[in-house]
Amino acid sequence: MTDTSAGRRPVKSRNSTLLQKAAQWLADKNVTPNQISKASMVFAGLSCLSFCFSGLLNAPLLFILAAIFIQLRLLANLIDGLVAVEGGMGTRDGLFWNEAPDRVSDTLILVGAGIAISVPSLGLLAAVSALMTAYVRVLSSSLVGKEDFSGPMAKQHRMAVMTGAALLGAFEAGYSGTSFALFLGLSIVTLGAGYTALQRAQTLLRHLSAH
Repeated sequence: MTDTSAGRRPVKSRNSTLLQKAAQWLADKNVTPNQISKASMVFAGLSCLSFCFSGLLNAPLLFILAAIFIQLRLLANLIDGLVAVEGGMGTRDGLFWNEAPDRVSDTLILVGAGIAISVPSLGLLAAVSALMTAYVRVLSSSLVGKEDFSGPMAKQHRMAVMTGAALLGAFEAGYSGTSFALFLGLSIVTLGAGYTALQRAQTLLRHLSAH
């Protein structure tokens, strides 16, 4: 079970000097962590729209835009914590805005990808699997005081898969008109996130049984 003293996901890039300077600059401009968290949902929504329109237009550029917006969503997710902690701008409602936008963003991106390939049910299934990984992590925090970030398909892994799938989807759209990359990406997220949720649940049950 992986946890940090502040309940934050261990991310190596958080130690980047460039990101820390960017976070300090935002803090100096009075941009709050909650505003950045809300911006992450906007980026996810733009990724969703890019996916949806790519399904209608089969335009490679829209797949590329979807991938860019996914990465901007992740960047916002990273910087909001830096501004809150390192910038000393944390608030009492920060925990809500740290969690809720992630659930919305995951759903928008995964469902949008499903719509892009005309298989919305697969996008919904991937979104449910992603929600379950977060649910078990938060449940672990509630029951034993430790957040479990373990597993092969945590948030950063899901978004890496979907970014790669979107970029491959752009190649497919330009050369073959097929949509196998996004279908494969969503399938990997669905199975991987489901396994991750199960793994975390088993870890939690073992921890509860030992105490």
